[in-house]
Order: sequence, then structure tokens, then C-alpha cells
Amino acid sequence: MGAIKVHEFTTVDGVVDAPMWTMEYGFPDDLAASIGTLTASSSGILLGRTTFEMFAPAWSTRTVEDDEGAPFFNDTRKYVVTSTLTDAESVWANSTVLGAYDADRIRTLKEETDGDLYVSGSATLVRALLADGLVDELHLYVYPLAVGTGIRLFADGAPQTPLSLLGAEGLSNGVAHLTYGPATG
Repeated sequence: MGAIKVHEFTTVDGVVDAPMWTMEYGFPDDLAASIGTLTASSSGILLGRTTFEMFAPAWSTRTVEDDEGAPFFNDTRKYVVTSTLTDAESVWANSTVLGAYDADRIRTLKEETDGDLYVSGSATLVRALLADGLVDELHLYVYPLAVGTGIRLFADGAPQTPLSLLGAEGLSNGVAHLTYGPATG
């Protein structure tokens, strides 16, 4: 049984959607290594439909020469939580539709997976996973800017979500990598 490890790029004001604002900060080696640690322990990728539809065209044509992360994203089994897609495999190799969100189905997948499940983006899915206590590690890469508007991981009116700090590190591009787990005690 593996862990569910979520990776989110976020601003200091909590915006997580379409993080084009990350571009001006680059992708230095220490950031790549940090994310590489998450993907190295993962034998599956869990995505919501919107993120899957954004990632598929971006990653499916990349090679290791283009991006050293390409083999992980292309060769690893991807599980898509969606009630609207029926065929993910024809869109991106090694992809399976799980159907609509079902916490029990995700628990079973987690139990059956030899290795961790990596989640990137997928804010709607991550909110549900957090609410159902299925996230083992929440990795927030906090960029030093506020953008004012956009999709937030913790939306206005959402229930309180207590977490425990598991780690914090500053990266060379000014990004803070904060790791949280389920609240203890």
C-alpha cells in the first residue's frame, strides 16, 4: 500500500489554477530534485479530468531529451477521476478512467498500488481527497507573489482542514516547499 502525495504550485494567496505565473521563477535544479523525490516513489499518477486534459497534450509528445520528467509522466500508469470521460487511453498512453469520484474506489486503488500515487494540480479532486482523509502528504510549492484571483485549493466557505507540518524548505528561486500531513492529536 502506498501513500497519496499531492503536489501543488500555489501563490501566497492560495491560487493554484493554471500556474503560468511560475515561469518567471524558472525551474532550478533544487526544485526539480524536490519534485523528483515525489515522483521517484510513485508507481501511479492520480489526476482529475481537467488536469488530465491539460497534461495529456503537454506531456504525451515530450521525450527525455525535452524534459527529464517525461518518462515518468508518459510511462507511469495514470488514473483519471471523471464522470465525463470514458476513454483516457486513446488520449494518453497508460491512462485509465476510474469514473466519478468515489472515496472507497480511491482507498482500494491506494491499497492495491505498490508504491505511491502522485497527484499534481487537480484542485477539485484534491479537495475531495482532503475531505475524505486520503491525502498522506500535501506538498505546497508556495511562490512569492499574490495574484488576487483564481482557483484556490481551499475555497471560500470550505470546512476547516487541520494539517500537521511535516517539513519546510526554501528553494533557490524563492519558492517555499511546505509539506503537510493529516493533523495529529
